[in-house]
Amino acid sequence: MPKFIFVTGGVVSALGKGIASASIGYLLESRGISVTMLKCDPYLNVDPGTMSPIQHGEVFVTDDGAETDLDLGHYERFIDRELRENNNITTGQIYDTIIKKERRGDYLGGTVQVVPHVTNEIKERIIKLAQDTGVDVVIAEIGGTVGDIESLPFLEAIRQMRLDLGTDDTLFIHLTLVPYIKTAGELKTKPTQHSVRALRDIGIQPDILMCRTERELGLELKQKIALFCNVEIAAVIDARDVDSIYEVPLRFHEDGLDGIVISKLKLEADAVDLSAMETVVERIYNPKHRVKIAVCGKYINLKDAYKSISEAFLHAGAENDARVELAWIDVEDIEREESAGRILAGMDGILVPGGFGERGIEGKIASVGYARQNGVPYFGICLGMHCAVIEYARNVCGLAEAHSTEFAPDTPDPVIALLPELQSVVNMGGTMRLGGYDCRLLAGSRAQEAYAGDVARERHRHRYEYNNKYRELLESKGLVSTGVYAKADLVEMVEIADHPWFVACQFHPEFKSRPGRAHPLFREFVHAALGHSESEREKDEPAEGVRVAG
Repeated sequence: MPKFIFVTGGVVSALGKGIASASIGYLLESRGISVTMLKCDPYLNVDPGTMSPIQHGEVFVTDDGAETDLDLGHYERFIDRELRENNNITTGQIYDTIIKKERRGDYLGGTVQVVPHVTNEIKERIIKLAQDTGVDVVIAEIGGTVGDIESLPFLEAIRQMRLDLGTDDTLFIHLTLVPYIKTAGELKTKPTQHSVRALRDIGIQPDILMCRTERELGLELKQKIALFCNVEIAAVIDARDVDSIYEVPLRFHEDGLDGIVISKLKLEADAVDLSAMETVVERIYNPKHRVKIAVCGKYINLKDAYKSISEAFLHAGAENDARVELAWIDVEDIEREESAGRILAGMDGILVPGGFGERGIEGKIASVGYARQNGVPYFGICLGMHCAVIEYARNVCGLAEAHSTEFAPDTPDPVIALLPELQSVVNMGGTMRLGGYDCRLLAGSRAQEAYAGDVARERHRHRYEYNNKYRELLESKGLVSTGVYAKADLVEMVEIADHPWFVACQFHPEFKSRPGRAHPLFREFVHAALGHSESEREKDEPAEGVRVAG
């Protein structure tokens, strides 16, 4: 049986439990200890698949087709392991399983209760993950904030696991807030004390406290927190604000977090090697170049809706020695302006991301048209590929009413359509193509050059597909199909060969980007945007010998 680390959060939400958990995983992996991660979400949804991105943030898709919490993206990026469906459990899944068992009569007529039935189901899933993966340590993040009603069954389950397994095999880490009160000029520890007291009330004593703060705690404050929260001084970790999430594990190591985790769990560990992450952080903080890229989306009021995209740009920028400045463009603004040029002028690249629903679709299509007509590097992802196909069909192929049946069911030219075998499916989840599929790449294409191979495996989350009835026409006019899922003959990628860089894909490459190993399509897109920036700068510079007034 491996060891278990349970991470809880207190005082307020959005303290960064996901980043903290992922950073612990990174530090242990860096010392030769194998890790897997688990997110326990207390909401009643079975998964976040039907939840609005504006409420919940992005849905992170695993290779086996699970729609999961965005924190799994952080986990994969930090520990560099592909996670699966059983790395995310929700209250909805737990209750769904228990109710099905009750209806079958599995409980032999007994009363079904939170304790022991719900807590046992939670414990069984945690232990099964450990057994299935065979890792040294399972790090389980408990969603929500201590004091929430929703998360109580998960907290009770991990309390019982400490009783079942003992202190050598379980570790409780509590992430809390130490706010700075400007008028008093002090950091205040009282919220942390109250949060730990709330945990104690349900039978959990934290072994380690990670104190989120905007200023250095200092020894005196650490001593105070340790005294009143009943933890060792060395176990009070300074979780200070930093400019990049990739600096977090480096700061945790400086404060001794990995050492105390290893000591408390009696783990055997190698010497730490953080050089790869140090290089990434150095490149993020001190780039030589800058490039401005527009992300033309419909969920921009919550940046977490595009979390993996923004992280992929960080990775790609680091590999291109560039700071990627993202301009978040609301495509409904483009529709109101009725001119993409006024909003997108000066951009070095344009990305149209995925999404669902008709709102803002014409703004996305106009963004594609601006990039195509003005030679600005373009990258389309999922719906961004659909928009590219629609725009090309309308304005190059002469199909003025071309559209997707998602938005215009009666369009005479459905260049994007639902597959015939899915048209009678009622359950929304049942119509999705989810998870990893192999994409065969066209020799000599930008995609094939970027991947440096003939096949790429990428993750999908969509319902509608490129309509092969229009493939011959579109290709004859220059929109080449450069990636295909061969088993079903589905177009996965399109490109315009005589454009500086115009690539669109049906899948979500952002899910596989990693710090220190950027996704090849993001890397090449940023490289193309840098080239565009350089060419535009040269246009603005006066010719040699020309005198500039003033």
